[in-house]
Amino acid sequence: MEIQPSFTTDYLASGPHFVAAVATALCLLLGCLLLTVVSSKSKKPSKQSVSLKPCDCACTCGSSVPNSDSAPMAVGATYVNGGGAAEVAAAAERQSGASMMEQLVPEITTHALSYLDYPSLCRLSMTNSLMRKAANDDNAWKALYHKDFTLEQNSVTPVNGWKAYYAATRAIVNINSKFFNVIRERALQSMSRLWHNADYVKCVHASGEIFSGYNAVIQSWQLAFNWEQGVDFQVRDVRVRVLTDMAWVTMKTFVDMDTGPFNVTNVFEFHNGQWYMVHHHSSVMLIDGDVDQQNIHG
Repeated sequence: MEIQPSFTTDYLASGPHFVAAVATALCLLLGCLLLTVVSSKSKKPSKQSVSLKPCDCACTCGSSVPNSDSAPMAVGATYVNGGGAAEVAAAAERQSGASMMEQLVPEITTHALSYLDYPSLCRLSMTNSLMRKAANDDNAWKALYHKDFTLEQNSVTPVNGWKAYYAATRAIVNINSKFFNVIRERALQSMSRLWHNADYVKCVHASGEIFSGYNAVIQSWQLAFNWEQGVDFQVRDVRVRVLTDMAWVTMKTFVDMDTGPFNVTNVFEFHNGQWYMVHHHSSVMLIDGDVDQQNIHG
């Protein structure tokens, strides 16, 4: 007697039905594995988040910083890794709308600029608008004037500001130095260009002779330059006072130890955009012995 196969055996043995059954089993198995992995991850303790608190420092950053209790090394790590200071400065500029230079107290800015010399301060003013504003500060030029020239004009209030006053003073100092260089070189043509061509100019040489008028003054220098030996000297204790169109310079000149120092005064006037000499006075400076002798003869 022949035994017939059952319905289940015939159904599973067929190709399409067998493939579908295997695929379904695999899907169920993968689903169970995924559920197991998800449940195991949800049971692990989560990392403690770093709490932030508002910045309560004296700066103007206005941002948040890591809580020192939860992450004490966070800020230190930022600076150790580099870029921390630049990021803080950039954040401050973005939030306040002003650069670090603008946030400085004016007194600090003036003190920092006081270390610059005249050419450096001029170059700084040509970099950008912010540096030009800082370099044109009147207090900065006042400090530079007192550093380069003298403190005796501390109470002076220049009409056009300390920057213009500094520039005028430097121009007078330069032309005064040129005057003495002309004497050393005995250059008559250069001397004639230094003096203002007017009848009221005067020159008093160390000999005591007085010359009045442009032609007489230039002739006196021609006689002085005809000396066989040139004169070399040192100029010290230069003091300058500048007004709107007039300036005078007082100083001491030392030729040698035998003759002693000379008191020298030069007066300048401003004409057609240039400073010209209008008065020169040179006299031997009396020392203590000379003063006593002069009093006895008197």
